[in-house]
Amino acid sequence: MRIIRSIRHKSCADGTMMKEFVLSAPLTEEFFMYLKGFGEVTAKPGIGEGFYTFEKPDCFSIKGFVGDTSVEVRFRREVIDLTTDFVYSLFSLYRDGDPDLVTLHRREARVVARVHEHLYGR
Repeated sequence: MRIIRSIRHKSCADGTMMKEFVLSAPLTEEFFMYLKGFGEVTAKPGIGEGFYTFEKPDCFSIKGFVGDTSVEVRFRREVIDLTTDFVYSLFSLYRDGDPDLVTLHRREARVVARVHEHLYGR
């Protein structure tokens, strides 16, 4: 699965930047379970069947419904330039249930270190 294009951008009242992305394939429950290795995933049954959120503290969040081919990502504005590429990697390296976890965790470590340095100093 990969991000094909961004279709909507919006500045949010909480200071984040929301981007809606169109995906090459529908979201799956397995994709959200894979994201658990990189942050907190929560199923939200009260909102609708198959709605999930993913939170990567200090970086971004992902929201979407299983079966949809679009997803909402909210970036922390101060670090959007540092985290956007990692979001693309989470989708493109998933490879339909066979993710390249070694590459992803290496990228994650670099991104988190840069984000923390930018937000909190050395």
